[in-house]
Amino acid sequence: MTMKRNLRPRRLAIPGIVLAATGALLGSSALPSLPGLPGREDAPRGLNILLMGTDERDTLTTTQKQKFHAGGKACGCADVLMLIHVSAHRDRVSVIGMPRDSSAEIPPYRDRPGARERPPHPAKLNAAYQEGGPELMVRTVESMAKLNIDRFLQVDFRRFMNSVDEVGGVEVCTPRRLKDPATRLDLKPGKHRLGGGQALQYVRSRHVDGSADLGRIQRQQRFLVQAWRELGERKLLTRPRQVTHLMEMLLGSGRQGFAVGELVELAAVLHRLPDSATEFTTVPIAGFAPARLGIGAALAWDPKEADTLFTKVRDDRPLIERGADPQPKDPPDLLGKTVPVRGSAYACR
Repeated sequence: MTMKRNLRPRRLAIPGIVLAATGALLGSSALPSLPGLPGREDAPRGLNILLMGTDERDTLTTTQKQKFHAGGKACGCADVLMLIHVSAHRDRVSVIGMPRDSSAEIPPYRDRPGARERPPHPAKLNAAYQEGGPELMVRTVESMAKLNIDRFLQVDFRRFMNSVDEVGGVEVCTPRRLKDPATRLDLKPGKHRLGGGQALQYVRSRHVDGSADLGRIQRQQRFLVQAWRELGERKLLTRPRQVTHLMEMLLGSGRQGFAVGELVELAAVLHRLPDSATEFTTVPIAGFAPARLGIGAALAWDPKEADTLFTKVRDDRPLIERGADPQPKDPPDLLGKTVPVRGSAYACR
Protein backbone atom coordinates (compact mmCIF):
# COMPACT_ATOMS: atom_id res chain seq x y z
CA MET A 1 0.00 0.00 0.00
CA THR A 2 1.28 3.48 -0.80
CA MET A 3 1.79 5.41 2.42
CA LYS A 4 1.47 9.21 2.66
CA ARG A 5 4.17 10.60 4.93
CA ASN A 6 2.36 13.86 5.61
CA LEU A 7 -0.50 11.94 7.21
CA ARG A 8 1.70 10.44 9.89
CA PRO A 9 3.17 13.24 12.03
CA ARG A 10 5.73 12.48 14.70
CA ARG A 11 4.40 11.52 18.11
CA LEU A 12 5.06 13.74 21.11
CA ALA A 13 6.72 12.11 24.10
CA ILE A 14 4.20 11.58 26.90
CA PRO A 15 6.07 13.76 29.47
CA GLY A 16 5.95 16.64 26.99
CA ILE A 17 2.26 16.51 26.12
CA VAL A 18 1.07 18.93 28.81
CA LEU A 19 3.87 21.35 27.94
CA ALA A 20 2.95 21.05 24.26
CA ALA A 21 -0.69 21.78 25.02
CA THR A 22 0.24 24.80 27.08
CA GLY A 23 2.50 26.03 24.30
CA ALA A 24 -0.31 25.64 21.78
CA LEU A 25 -2.69 27.72 23.84
CA LEU A 26 -0.05 30.41 24.29
CA GLY A 27 0.80 30.50 20.58
CA SER A 28 4.07 28.54 20.67
CA SER A 29 5.45 27.40 17.32
CA ALA A 30 7.30 24.36 18.71
CA LEU A 31 4.52 21.90 17.91
CA PRO A 32 4.29 19.67 14.82
CA SER A 33 3.36 21.94 11.92
CA LEU A 34 -0.13 22.08 10.48
CA PRO A 35 -0.30 23.95 7.17
CA GLY A 36 -1.24 27.59 7.33
CA LEU A 37 -1.75 28.03 11.08
CA PRO A 38 -1.19 31.58 12.36
CA GLY A 39 2.47 32.23 13.12
CA ARG A 40 3.75 29.73 10.56
CA GLU A 41 6.20 30.79 7.87
CA ASP A 42 4.28 28.99 5.11
CA ALA A 43 1.48 30.79 3.28
CA PRO A 44 -2.00 30.20 4.72
CA ARG A 45 -3.97 27.47 2.99
CA GLY A 46 -6.94 25.32 3.72
CA LEU A 47 -6.70 22.15 5.79
CA ASN A 48 -8.58 18.96 4.85
CA ILE A 49 -9.27 16.37 7.54
CA LEU A 50 -10.99 13.00 7.06
CA LEU A 51 -13.01 11.91 10.10
CA MET A 52 -13.67 8.17 10.23
CA GLY A 53 -15.93 6.45 12.73
CA THR A 54 -15.11 2.73 12.75
CA ASP A 55 -17.36 -0.09 13.94
CA GLU A 56 -14.71 -1.64 16.21
CA ARG A 57 -16.34 -2.66 19.48
CA ASP A 58 -14.15 -5.36 21.05
CA THR A 59 -13.19 -3.06 23.93
CA LEU A 60 -16.81 -2.67 25.04
CA THR A 61 -17.97 -4.87 27.89
CA THR A 62 -20.74 -7.42 27.41
CA THR A 63 -22.99 -5.28 29.60
CA GLN A 64 -22.36 -2.18 27.50
CA LYS A 65 -23.05 -4.07 24.27
CA GLN A 66 -26.34 -5.32 25.66
CA LYS A 67 -27.42 -2.05 27.28
CA PHE A 68 -26.70 0.13 24.26
CA HIS A 69 -27.43 -2.51 21.61
CA ALA A 70 -23.92 -2.29 20.21
CA GLY A 71 -23.38 -6.01 19.75
CA GLY A 72 -23.05 -7.86 16.51
CA LYS A 73 -19.95 -8.68 14.53
CA ALA A 74 -17.79 -5.78 13.43
CA CYS A 75 -16.83 -5.73 9.76
CA GLY A 76 -13.77 -3.55 10.34
CA CYS A 77 -15.33 -0.81 8.22
CA ALA A 78 -15.53 2.98 8.48
CA ASP A 79 -19.24 3.64 8.91
CA VAL A 80 -18.93 7.39 9.56
CA LEU A 81 -17.09 9.42 6.93
CA MET A 82 -16.87 13.20 7.00
CA LEU A 83 -14.55 15.52 5.13
CA ILE A 84 -13.77 18.54 7.32
CA HIS A 85 -12.32 21.57 5.56
CA VAL A 86 -10.81 24.35 7.68
CA SER A 87 -10.42 27.55 5.66
CA ALA A 88 -6.99 29.08 5.06
CA HIS A 89 -7.69 31.96 7.45
CA ARG A 90 -9.25 29.61 10.02
CA ASP A 91 -12.50 31.59 9.99
CA ARG A 92 -14.76 28.88 8.52
CA VAL A 93 -15.24 25.13 8.84
CA SER A 94 -17.08 23.10 6.18
CA VAL A 95 -18.20 19.53 6.88
CA ILE A 96 -19.28 17.14 4.10
CA GLY A 97 -20.86 13.81 4.99
CA MET A 98 -20.21 10.84 2.69
CA PRO A 99 -22.64 7.89 2.95
CA ARG A 100 -20.86 4.67 3.89
CA ASP A 101 -22.74 2.79 1.15
CA SER A 102 -21.52 5.10 -1.62
CA SER A 103 -20.33 3.36 -4.75
CA ALA A 104 -16.56 3.77 -5.00
CA GLU A 105 -13.54 2.56 -6.92
CA ILE A 106 -10.76 1.40 -4.62
CA PRO A 107 -7.36 2.54 -5.98
CA PRO A 108 -4.59 -0.02 -6.61
CA TYR A 109 -2.68 -0.97 -3.46
CA ARG A 110 -0.45 -3.57 -1.85
CA ASP A 111 -1.34 -5.34 1.40
CA ARG A 112 2.32 -5.24 2.43
CA PRO A 113 5.66 -4.24 0.92
CA GLY A 114 6.67 -6.62 -1.85
CA ALA A 115 3.18 -8.09 -2.23
CA ARG A 116 1.44 -8.16 -5.60
CA GLU A 117 -0.50 -5.00 -6.28
CA ARG A 118 -4.25 -5.39 -6.21
CA PRO A 119 -5.81 -3.59 -9.20
CA PRO A 120 -8.51 -0.91 -8.85
CA HIS A 121 -11.94 -2.39 -8.27
CA PRO A 122 -15.51 -1.32 -7.36
CA ALA A 123 -16.74 -1.56 -3.76
CA LYS A 124 -18.78 0.32 -1.23
CA LEU A 125 -16.87 3.27 0.17
CA ASN A 126 -16.63 1.97 3.73
CA ALA A 127 -14.91 -1.20 2.47
CA ALA A 128 -11.74 0.78 1.70
CA TYR A 129 -10.98 0.86 5.43
CA GLN A 130 -11.66 -2.86 5.76
CA GLU A 131 -9.27 -3.66 2.91
CA GLY A 132 -6.40 -1.30 3.64
CA GLY A 133 -6.98 0.70 6.82
CA PRO A 134 -7.08 4.49 7.12
CA GLU A 135 -4.42 5.11 4.47
CA LEU A 136 -6.40 3.34 1.75
CA MET A 137 -9.57 5.10 2.88
CA VAL A 138 -7.77 8.43 2.55
CA ARG A 139 -6.53 7.56 -0.95
CA THR A 140 -10.01 6.44 -2.02
CA VAL A 141 -11.67 9.66 -0.86
CA GLU A 142 -8.89 11.74 -2.42
CA SER A 143 -9.50 9.98 -5.74
CA MET A 144 -13.27 10.47 -5.61
CA ALA A 145 -13.22 14.10 -4.40
CA LYS A 146 -10.12 15.06 -6.41
CA LEU A 147 -8.46 16.84 -3.50
CA ASN A 148 -5.67 16.23 -1.00
CA ILE A 149 -6.33 15.19 2.59
CA ASP A 150 -3.82 16.57 5.12
CA ARG A 151 -4.80 14.65 8.23
CA PHE A 152 -7.16 11.88 9.34
CA LEU A 153 -8.83 11.03 12.63
CA GLN A 154 -10.43 7.68 13.41
CA VAL A 155 -12.69 7.03 16.39
CA ASP A 156 -14.11 3.67 17.51
CA PHE A 157 -17.10 2.92 19.76
CA ARG A 158 -15.12 2.96 23.02
CA ARG A 159 -13.23 6.21 22.39
CA PHE A 160 -16.44 7.91 21.29
CA MET A 161 -18.34 6.85 24.42
CA ASN A 162 -15.49 7.76 26.77
CA SER A 163 -15.01 11.18 25.20
CA VAL A 164 -18.71 12.03 25.54
CA ASP A 165 -18.77 10.90 29.17
CA GLU A 166 -15.58 12.87 29.87
CA VAL A 167 -17.31 16.17 29.04
CA GLY A 168 -20.46 15.31 31.02
CA GLY A 169 -22.62 14.26 28.07
CA VAL A 170 -23.95 16.23 25.12
CA GLU A 171 -27.40 17.80 24.78
CA VAL A 172 -29.28 17.00 21.57
CA CYS A 173 -32.67 18.20 20.43
CA THR A 174 -35.20 16.75 18.04
CA PRO A 175 -38.44 18.22 16.67
CA ARG A 176 -39.93 14.74 16.23
CA ARG A 177 -39.78 11.34 17.84
CA LEU A 178 -36.72 9.27 16.97
CA LYS A 179 -37.25 5.54 17.34
CA ASP A 180 -34.95 2.90 15.87
CA PRO A 181 -35.73 -0.81 16.34
CA ALA A 182 -32.11 -1.80 15.64
CA THR A 183 -30.28 0.44 18.15
CA ARG A 184 -33.33 0.80 20.42
CA LEU A 185 -32.98 4.56 20.34
CA ASP A 186 -36.23 6.15 21.51
CA LEU A 187 -36.26 9.92 21.99
CA LYS A 188 -39.37 12.02 22.34
CA PRO A 189 -39.51 15.51 20.79
CA GLY A 190 -37.47 18.00 22.82
CA LYS A 191 -34.04 18.23 24.42
CA HIS A 192 -32.09 15.31 25.84
CA ARG A 193 -28.69 15.09 27.52
CA LEU A 194 -27.02 11.92 26.30
CA GLY A 195 -24.20 10.08 28.00
CA GLY A 196 -21.63 8.13 25.98
CA GLY A 197 -23.74 5.01 25.44
CA GLN A 198 -26.91 6.86 24.50
CA ALA A 199 -24.92 9.18 22.24
CA LEU A 200 -23.57 6.12 20.43
CA GLN A 201 -27.14 4.93 19.86
CA TYR A 202 -28.06 8.37 18.53
CA VAL A 203 -25.24 8.64 15.97
CA ARG A 204 -25.57 5.01 14.85
CA SER A 205 -29.34 4.96 14.23
CA ARG A 206 -30.31 4.67 10.57
CA HIS A 207 -33.76 3.04 10.76
CA VAL A 208 -35.64 6.04 12.15
CA ASP A 209 -37.32 6.88 8.84
CA GLY A 210 -36.90 6.35 5.12
CA SER A 211 -33.87 8.62 4.85
CA ALA A 212 -31.56 5.77 5.96
CA ASP A 213 -27.91 6.85 6.04
CA LEU A 214 -28.70 10.40 4.91
CA GLY A 215 -30.78 10.94 8.06
CA ARG A 216 -28.07 9.41 10.19
CA ILE A 217 -25.47 11.76 8.71
CA GLN A 218 -27.71 14.71 9.52
CA ARG A 219 -28.00 13.57 13.15
CA GLN A 220 -24.25 13.04 13.35
CA GLN A 221 -23.72 16.59 12.15
CA ARG A 222 -26.25 17.93 14.65
CA PHE A 223 -24.32 16.08 17.34
CA LEU A 224 -21.02 17.63 16.22
CA VAL A 225 -22.51 21.13 16.44
CA GLN A 226 -23.81 20.56 19.95
CA ALA A 227 -20.62 18.90 21.19
CA TRP A 228 -18.50 21.80 19.88
CA ARG A 229 -20.87 24.37 21.42
CA GLU A 230 -20.72 22.75 24.83
CA LEU A 231 -16.92 22.49 24.77
CA GLY A 232 -16.83 26.22 24.10
CA GLU A 233 -19.49 27.17 26.65
CA ARG A 234 -17.71 25.21 29.39
CA LYS A 235 -14.36 26.71 28.33
CA LEU A 236 -12.86 23.22 28.23
CA LEU A 237 -10.80 24.14 25.17
CA THR A 238 -8.91 26.83 27.11
CA ARG A 239 -7.76 24.52 29.93
CA PRO A 240 -4.47 22.87 28.88
CA ARG A 241 -4.63 19.81 31.12
CA GLN A 242 -8.27 19.04 30.41
CA VAL A 243 -8.11 19.54 26.66
CA THR A 244 -4.92 17.46 26.43
CA HIS A 245 -6.51 14.63 28.40
CA LEU A 246 -9.58 14.76 26.15
CA MET A 247 -7.49 14.67 22.96
CA GLU A 248 -5.41 11.76 24.30
CA MET A 249 -8.62 9.88 25.00
CA LEU A 250 -10.04 10.68 21.57
CA LEU A 251 -6.88 9.59 19.75
CA GLY A 252 -6.22 6.45 21.77
CA SER A 253 -3.15 4.34 21.06
CA GLY A 254 -3.93 3.23 17.49
CA ARG A 255 -2.82 4.68 14.15
CA GLN A 256 -3.86 8.28 13.73
CA GLY A 257 -3.13 11.08 11.29
CA PHE A 258 -2.84 13.57 14.15
CA ALA A 259 -0.53 14.00 17.10
CA VAL A 260 -2.07 15.14 20.39
CA GLY A 261 -0.36 18.53 20.24
CA GLU A 262 -1.67 19.19 16.74
CA LEU A 263 -5.27 18.60 17.79
CA VAL A 264 -4.86 20.83 20.82
CA GLU A 265 -3.30 23.54 18.69
CA LEU A 266 -6.08 23.40 16.10
CA ALA A 267 -8.76 23.49 18.79
CA ALA A 268 -7.11 26.54 20.35
CA VAL A 269 -7.28 28.36 17.00
CA LEU A 270 -10.88 27.42 16.22
CA HIS A 271 -12.62 27.45 19.59
CA ARG A 272 -14.01 30.98 19.21
CA LEU A 273 -15.74 30.33 15.88
CA PRO A 274 -19.52 30.94 16.09
CA ASP A 275 -22.01 28.33 14.85
CA SER A 276 -22.71 30.53 11.83
CA ALA A 277 -19.08 30.10 10.71
CA THR A 278 -19.57 26.36 10.30
CA GLU A 279 -21.45 24.76 7.41
CA PHE A 280 -22.69 21.22 6.86
CA THR A 281 -23.88 19.18 3.90
CA THR A 282 -23.88 15.70 2.36
CA VAL A 283 -22.51 14.61 -1.00
CA PRO A 284 -25.36 14.87 -3.57
CA ILE A 285 -26.79 11.48 -4.54
CA ALA A 286 -28.07 10.81 -8.07
CA GLY A 287 -29.45 7.31 -7.57
CA PHE A 288 -28.20 3.76 -7.14
CA ALA A 289 -25.12 2.10 -8.56
CA PRO A 290 -25.73 -0.42 -11.38
CA ALA A 291 -26.10 -4.04 -10.34
CA ARG A 292 -23.38 -5.10 -12.79
CA LEU A 293 -20.76 -3.74 -10.35
CA GLY A 294 -21.58 -6.61 -8.02
CA ILE A 295 -21.28 -4.60 -4.80
CA GLY A 296 -24.90 -4.78 -3.62
CA ALA A 297 -27.17 -1.82 -3.00
CA ALA A 298 -24.95 1.25 -3.21
CA LEU A 299 -25.58 4.96 -3.67
CA ALA A 300 -24.16 6.75 -6.71
CA TRP A 301 -22.90 10.31 -6.26
CA ASP A 302 -24.23 12.94 -8.65
CA PRO A 303 -21.02 13.58 -10.63
CA LYS A 304 -21.84 17.14 -11.66
CA GLU A 305 -23.17 18.33 -8.29
CA ALA A 306 -20.43 16.52 -6.37
CA ASP A 307 -17.75 18.11 -8.53
CA THR A 308 -19.29 21.55 -7.92
CA LEU A 309 -19.24 20.88 -4.18
CA PHE A 310 -15.65 19.66 -4.00
CA THR A 311 -14.44 22.41 -6.33
CA LYS A 312 -15.55 24.93 -3.70
CA VAL A 313 -13.52 23.02 -1.13
CA ARG A 314 -10.46 22.90 -3.39
CA ASP A 315 -10.80 26.65 -4.02
CA ASP A 316 -11.29 27.34 -0.29
CA ARG A 317 -14.68 28.95 -0.97
CA PRO A 318 -17.72 28.80 1.34
CA LEU A 319 -20.49 26.36 0.52
CA ILE A 320 -23.16 28.94 1.42
CA GLU A 321 -23.45 32.39 -0.12
CA ARG A 322 -22.85 35.38 2.13
CA GLY A 323 -26.04 36.47 3.90
CA ALA A 324 -27.93 33.26 3.10
CA ASP A 325 -29.32 31.12 5.92
CA PRO A 326 -30.83 27.93 4.42
CA GLN A 327 -32.75 25.62 6.72
CA PRO A 328 -32.37 21.83 6.82
CA LYS A 329 -35.09 19.45 5.72
CA ASP A 330 -35.73 16.90 8.45
CA PRO A 331 -35.70 14.10 7.41
CA PRO A 332 -33.56 14.83 4.36
CA ASP A 333 -34.40 13.58 0.88
CA LEU A 334 -32.64 10.37 -0.07
CA LEU A 335 -31.96 11.49 -3.64
CA GLY A 336 -31.33 14.82 -5.31
CA LYS A 337 -29.38 17.98 -4.64
CA THR A 338 -28.43 18.58 -1.01
CA VAL A 339 -28.61 22.02 0.57
CA PRO A 340 -25.71 23.11 2.81
CA VAL A 341 -26.78 24.68 6.12
CA ARG A 342 -24.96 26.67 8.77
CA GLY A 343 -24.17 25.07 12.10
CA SER A 344 -26.56 27.52 13.75
CA ALA A 345 -29.43 25.76 11.94
CA TYR A 346 -28.51 22.53 13.76
CA ALA A 347 -27.96 24.06 17.19
CA CYS A 348 -30.43 23.51 20.02
CA ARG A 349 -32.36 26.63 20.97
